[in-house]
Amino acid sequence: MKIKIVVLLLLLITASCKQEKKVEKETTQIQEVMMIHDEVMPKMGTLAKLVAELKAKVDTTATGKQYEVAMKDLQEANKSMMDWMMGFGNRFDSDEILEGKALSPEKQEWLNEEEEKVKALKEQINSSIERAEVLLNKD
Repeated sequence: MKIKIVVLLLLLITASCKQEKKVEKETTQIQEVMMIHDEVMPKMGTLAKLVAELKAKVDTTATGKQYEVAMKDLQEANKSMMDWMMGFGNRFDSDEILEGKALSPEKQEWLNEEEEKVKALKEQINSSIERAEVLLNKD
């Protein structure tokens, strides 16, 4: 009898854990896109700081040109973030972004595009920061 109760309790616990995980996984695609944005947005300050550090080192030497290339990569990453945010904001309204309002088939296609764009943006920002930091740490 005790074994049956223990088995029953284990089954109930397992089932409740699976349900909790299922609820956690019900993140919408638009929320996932916003989470990627929210992950890289705080790095914009780092971008600006690195641009300033690199700008001070740019000159006509080979090393100075490397600083210039890294600086331009950072500036392009910053521009890409601003462009992405503007484009995303033009395609989706606040109810769709914040309230989970249903998307039309056309807007679902747009969301698929925006997800790919924000993933590429994340890579662009992270890699430009990494390259700049490596270059600056060579000094």
